[in-house]
Amino acid sequence: MHAITFQAVGQVAYQRVDDPEIAAPGDAIVRVVRSAVCGSDLHPYHGRETGLDPGTVMGHEFLGRIVELGPEVRAFAIGDLVASPFSTACGACDPCRRGLSARCISGALFGWVEGGRGLQGAQAEYVRVPLADTTLVAVPADLDLDVALLLGDVIPTGFYAARRAEVEPGATIAILGCGPVGLAAILAARAAGAERIYAVDAVRERLALAADFGATPVELDGRDVATRLRESGASIASVIEAAGTPAATQLALEIARPGGTIAAVAVHHEPHFAFSPVQAYDKNVTYRTGRCPARSLMPELVRWARVHAAEAARLVTHRMPLASGSDAYACFDSKRDGCIKLVFTID
Repeated sequence: MHAITFQAVGQVAYQRVDDPEIAAPGDAIVRVVRSAVCGSDLHPYHGRETGLDPGTVMGHEFLGRIVELGPEVRAFAIGDLVASPFSTACGACDPCRRGLSARCISGALFGWVEGGRGLQGAQAEYVRVPLADTTLVAVPADLDLDVALLLGDVIPTGFYAARRAEVEPGATIAILGCGPVGLAAILAARAAGAERIYAVDAVRERLALAADFGATPVELDGRDVATRLRESGASIASVIEAAGTPAATQLALEIARPGGTIAAVAVHHEPHFAFSPVQAYDKNVTYRTGRCPARSLMPELVRWARVHAAEAARLVTHRMPLASGSDAYACFDSKRDGCIKLVFTID
């Protein structure tokens, strides 16, 4: 089969690799119909995360049709259309039972192989899915394929952010970073009843979509954001940090009201927090972070997506064939032509 593989920092390749095979009785082989480039894929691409083996198939967002099943799979049949979270889950360990599937004791991230161990990714024609019964989720026949794809990462992460930030009816909140996750968090905050949502970013196309979703755009243009928000009279109860930079962490602390809550769902790589313990103490803030348990949230969000598919589909701005792998990464990385979310179509 063909796949997009990691070669070195700043370099991916579209090449032929071995087809995946059933390796355990609970495995499924899925023929990929949709895959995507995620901001997390850019971490090894830029060298912010190290250790990924050259030749690893990239990508952790996908949906497709089952073409082969291990003998112990009971929940699915050949031909079923399925979506997957970005990591596998057993559904039975303590973290899974507590709704923290992203920390499943037996789980693995798609698209991460280090030292020869790990799980190949899904920017490929086929992908092996371990623990298929408790990892995969059936996709309704009437659900838009791009939206179904987003159910594996972007949409649940946005909803997880809103819940971790304790967004409540009538609240005023701020979202820092209006990439796909930040925009999904706007939709989630609306669903939670937020009255006013400030959306902070430097990219005008993202701010325009944030405004369409009902947020008040705040452009990063050199003016002090915290001062501008204070002058507007905003009392920000919840801050969702979806940018993944020290500057965003510091800004989150600055704009959160005393006793407010900050939820950081972006991946950070800096060795220290951007604010000190005493700064957090002096504002009585609650700070929450961690990987979204996408599989735990997917069943309920399938129902949400069927109602809100038209809005959710707007997160996808670019579509390319898998063979455009290198150019797709460059497009997504540079936000070329207003790129927000890039999907590979492999129909």
